[in-house]
Amino acid sequence: MKTIGMIGIGMMGHGIATNIARHGHPLVLLAHPGNQPLDQLLAAGARTVDSAAGLARAVDVVILCVTGTPEVEDVLFRPDGVLAGLRPGTVVIDCSTAIPSSTERIAAAVAQAGGHFLDAPMTRTPKEAAEGRLNLIVGGDPALFAQCRPLLACFAENIVFAGPAGSGHRLKLLHNFVSLGFSAVLAEAAACAARSGVDPAVLVEVLSKGGGDSVILNRMRPYIEAHDTSGFRFSIANALKDMGYYTTMAQELGAARATAQAVRDTYERASHSGRPQATVPELISILDSPAS
Repeated sequence: MKTIGMIGIGMMGHGIATNIARHGHPLVLLAHPGNQPLDQLLAAGARTVDSAAGLARAVDVVILCVTGTPEVEDVLFRPDGVLAGLRPGTVVIDCSTAIPSSTERIAAAVAQAGGHFLDAPMTRTPKEAAEGRLNLIVGGDPALFAQCRPLLACFAENIVFAGPAGSGHRLKLLHNFVSLGFSAVLAEAAACAARSGVDPAVLVEVLSKGGGDSVILNRMRPYIEAHDTSGFRFSIANALKDMGYYTTMAQELGAARATAQAVRDTYERASHSGRPQATVPELISILDSPAS
């Protein structure tokens, strides 16, 4: 079994690591204050190292699951980063959400260092991560993708090959624009409905039987009806980050982005409300507040 190194044991990364260990792969983790508790992983045989370079020297595959482009670039390029310890033939798989133009530069740098690179951003939630049922959108060399697919299947249910390096991140941003755009539209409508005295249950019933029916409605529904955030545990800060990445990508491509910019601005205003770590469903209450 290949030895797998993981950098970023947050809510998503913890589930990924757990399922990789469950499938019998030796696991090396980068110690970091932001990691979720590692007790179960360590009990399953994982070990920790203190530097990304040390991790890269000890493994066959490095999986990144960090916040975004600045963190990916830092962990790869810093003096004690992944590239400093990368051995020839090592595979780097970036499961983060990132700006595609940066991803293309990173893929080239990994290749120059003698390694191989896939971008494999995720969709779904920490619940599916823990269950090994994530969706992955993968960019890179087709032969490398085929080689790595069994490893990816340890923690993913649906795996789509998107094209060359950077394609996974492009499609992830397109997906998140649609998902977060729907969420912002629904939140604004629900806030307006609350101000006008519409019964939340009736609003949901009407939407669910018409053009408003969607996965997003089902995720937001618990909050609309009962202020329960459990259906969509994605922070407004992360939504703002992802929409910023999307508008950057669209600008670099010269693509239309007026709607995306408006969605981004909605999340930015919500972030400035003093609750950036609030979940996306809570955007409804933020938009319904007197300050809005």
